[in-house]
Amino acid sequence: MISYKNVPTKSEMQSDDSLDLIDESKLKIVFTHSEQDPTGKTIRPVITEFDPKKRTVRTELGDLVLVKYKCSSNHVPVTMTNGSTLPLMDAASKDAELGGYNPFEHRRLSHPTTDTETLIHLLKGSLGTGILAMPTAFKNAGLFFGLFATFLIGVVCTYCIHILVKCAHKLCRRMKVPSLGFADVAEVAFLAGPPSIQKFASLARFLVNSFLVIDLLGCCCVYIVFVAKNTKQVIDENLHTDIDLRLYMLALLPLLIAMNLIRNLKYLAPFSMVANVLIGTGMGITFYFIFQDLPSVDTRPNFSSLHQLPIFFGTAIFALEGIGVVMPLENNMKTPAHFIGCPGVLNFGMFFVVLLYSSVGFFGYLKYGEITQPSITLNLPLDSILAQSVKIMIAIAIFLTYSLQFYVPMEIIWKSMKHRFTKHPALVEYSIRIALVIMTVIIAILIPNLGPFISLVGAVCLSFLGLMLPSIVEIVVCLGSDGDLGPGNWILWKNLAVISFGVIGFFTGSYTSILEIIAEHYNS
Repeated sequence: MISYKNVPTKSEMQSDDSLDLIDESKLKIVFTHSEQDPTGKTIRPVITEFDPKKRTVRTELGDLVLVKYKCSSNHVPVTMTNGSTLPLMDAASKDAELGGYNPFEHRRLSHPTTDTETLIHLLKGSLGTGILAMPTAFKNAGLFFGLFATFLIGVVCTYCIHILVKCAHKLCRRMKVPSLGFADVAEVAFLAGPPSIQKFASLARFLVNSFLVIDLLGCCCVYIVFVAKNTKQVIDENLHTDIDLRLYMLALLPLLIAMNLIRNLKYLAPFSMVANVLIGTGMGITFYFIFQDLPSVDTRPNFSSLHQLPIFFGTAIFALEGIGVVMPLENNMKTPAHFIGCPGVLNFGMFFVVLLYSSVGFFGYLKYGEITQPSITLNLPLDSILAQSVKIMIAIAIFLTYSLQFYVPMEIIWKSMKHRFTKHPALVEYSIRIALVIMTVIIAILIPNLGPFISLVGAVCLSFLGLMLPSIVEIVVCLGSDGDLGPGNWILWKNLAVISFGVIGFFTGSYTSILEIIAEHYNS
């Protein structure tokens, strides 16, 4: 006889609200009796018990566990359980993965985005202030070596995004859940992996969320400084004033607050479209200035020097890597199968991004050589109305991009704490949004030259999130399913190569950024 005690109903487990109510730390496995399967093995029915009085940290994973195990036999022999709940998923995992469960059909989205809207968001998530620094990156790499290395980094970044999304789809089928976020993929991969690494699941989630929040909020701080500096240059030139840069940042605060009170990703699409048009027009005018009296390629070195390469790597990886916005965009698509298809939203978007970054870097460095500024707009003649329009257009575009960068860290922070505010949750969420926007503005005001600091954050966070983590996840997912790493363990070796590439970026980018911070401190 099976008895239930405070077990959520099936409808409760399938509702979106269940994500806020269930905590995996509150789950208990209770064995009531044994039975025999057709092969004669002893099978135990599994009952999940929910204790609403126990208060601990809540995550979405509890809902995954309840939905997965429900309250029925899972056909796992008694001898396989050994007192742990985690091996109970193994028998059903392969059937779920190979069976007919389609996670895309089970997604219930209030405002799904189309392929075009997703592409717009992807472009804006990848096109930021980093594109304006690409000529400087080429200056530190050399003209043709920079071109080759930029395409290489772009291919590796795109490949790693493919790995992450494919692993997410595989885990969704295995666990029979509609979607998984970035941190969910890391955590579930370890939970479904070999027993020796399952204990690192919570750490994987924590690292992903922490690096995402630090990196994306850091980008928001850079955007504030960038918009303020470009606006100040134009106003100072035309009004012959010298207003403090911090006052421009403070003036942006009300506009940023209003912009970031938009909670729905779908409603940000028009702003992203406007930003794409502005940055496209601005870059077109920038190319107009660049192609005037363009010197010969023979006047620029093809390769700079080894000690400058880490600066190039750190700038390029910070500029090209947009993995933080990938999973939210894919999870919110009306047709998610189109994201990594052929050509697919991802391939088309990243091809355009890499091509544009390479072009700006190549021709920008070819034009200005050793006098190339950290932002290519600073090389444009300030007394030209057309050049001033570029500064204003790109400043507006970066301002509109702030909301998309802000979306992901806000989602991470809010999901981790919204269970604490059952009364007036909307008011609390709006308050947190306003507080975070104010925090980014304050940081920008206190440290108006954030370049070296953000380079450090980007090198550390994006080398881990964009290169190392997807490769680690694929290895763990393969080991967790059937242990098949391909002929000659090629999946293991190619992922180790990508991880090594990420480790190099991690240490070289951190090293050069720290040197820049120290040098800037002594110079000031």
